[in-house]
Amino acid sequence: MAFLSDTLARVKPSPTVAMTGKVAELRAEGRDVIGLSAGEPDFDTPESIKDAAKAAIDAGKTKYTAVDGIAELKQAICAKFARENGLNYTPEQVSVSSGGKQVLFNALMATLNPGDEVVIPTPYWVSYPDMVLIGGGTPVFVQGDPAMGYKISPEALATAITPNTKWFLFNSPSNPSGAAYSREELKALTEVLMRHPHVWVMTDDMYEHLTFDGFEFTTPAQVEPALYDRTLTVNGVSKAYAMTGWRIGYAAGPKELIAAMRKVQSQSTSNPCSISQWAAVEALNGPQDFIDTFRTAFKRRRDLVVAGLNACPGLSCPTPEGAFYVYPSIKDCIGKTSAGGRKIESDEDFANALLEENNVAVVFGAAFGLSPNFRISYATSDAALNEACARIKAFCEGLS
Repeated sequence: MAFLSDTLARVKPSPTVAMTGKVAELRAEGRDVIGLSAGEPDFDTPESIKDAAKAAIDAGKTKYTAVDGIAELKQAICAKFARENGLNYTPEQVSVSSGGKQVLFNALMATLNPGDEVVIPTPYWVSYPDMVLIGGGTPVFVQGDPAMGYKISPEALATAITPNTKWFLFNSPSNPSGAAYSREELKALTEVLMRHPHVWVMTDDMYEHLTFDGFEFTTPAQVEPALYDRTLTVNGVSKAYAMTGWRIGYAAGPKELIAAMRKVQSQSTSNPCSISQWAAVEALNGPQDFIDTFRTAFKRRRDLVVAGLNACPGLSCPTPEGAFYVYPSIKDCIGKTSAGGRKIESDEDFANALLEENNVAVVFGAAFGLSPNFRISYATSDAALNEACARIKAFCEGLS
């Protein structure tokens, strides 16, 4: 009898976490490595949010809470959805978890049966397909078009849907590409979904506030109200509020689904951290002006990185609409040899050689389901990004 679960054999460790760990190891050895693999804002959590957490500690709010969130946070989430997305939810329709990843995991665990399919656009966040596999479902991939900034077409979505499709798992702005769907593009996708009433929509809106150049963010249930009763709208405070370590994600959807997710969470982690919940109340209800400051910095960094990468021979980098990632193509680098003698036959070869020879850590595109590319997170300082681009250019110029 095997000791480990057969399910675990279907799941890969997170490549982004692995690369971040590798960077830490190399730095500990004294290597001057620039890490562009972690999807984490370099800004500190705003003072008002930290003060709310301190006040919660001083007030003794350190006990267990309701399994899926305190009433005050659920009310703040309802107010956020109404204020920013035109979506009306009651607290009974809201679930709070230890990060957006747990929200997604709970929903998939609560709904998937063997044979159920989940349609996922590529490139995708690395955890989506593995969470589906853990839940016993089957991921079905729809390739984003590089000519469209790695977005999928309505026709491609329609082709992927079968009678076994249970969810369409959607992320805009996207990790890893930064691509964001306009209202018109989203409307075209929702028109496909309206023709398939058995398909539910799980939309990961974690990068909602990080869009540029006047882009107007919309979410599926907002664009097509008829999808409201079969949509789980997922969000959190990690990215826009620089609260990654606080671990608060949330979602709103039909009461029956939320109750099922609550049942899963009650037998796994139970409630999210009580102090983090009170900090999230302040994040959602308090001042929002710092988001514009973050957004301005991210746009400057995006423009810096896009220009720097497009100056590298063999690279082609589209300008994304949001998030803090770029996803350049290395198609013209495949088949070449690095200055250090490494053959570049895949984007993983490219990323490994870049790290070993020029001390820049990126995540290879195959981890996100679309090659040959790599992902850069530009959520770091301008100085680090300028130096990284110079090192990447030197690496590309050394290919022959």
